[in-house]
Amino acid sequence: MATPNIVNVATIFPRNAIGAITTSRASAIDVAAESCCKVNTILIANIDGSNAADVTIEISRDNGSNYFAIGSTISVPADATLSFLENPIYLDETDILAVTASAANDLTYFMSFEEIID
Repeated sequence: MATPNIVNVATIFPRNAIGAITTSRASAIDVAAESCCKVNTILIANIDGSNAADVTIEISRDNGSNYFAIGSTISVPADATLSFLENPIYLDETDILAVTASAANDLTYFMSFEEIID
């Protein structure tokens, strides 16, 4: 396994990840071996019309054994959307970007990224 050299890339695929966020940690992006991902957008929408809900966004660098928060218990107001990234981030091969909510099915995520393959 080797991280692709992003100067000499063979293929770049545009990708989107979309889903509901529950109270259990769930993988939104799971980077395949021999590739990496450039995450351009992370949007968290609160679809509950009356209650705020918290979201935690984490990255695992070791295929799911340990997670590190890049956003912890961020409140998303009712009927609002949080734009989480100000600048793109890179995920290496076998990294996982995961999301968890304080209330099940009140939040959804949309992530736009580029899968880069050597």
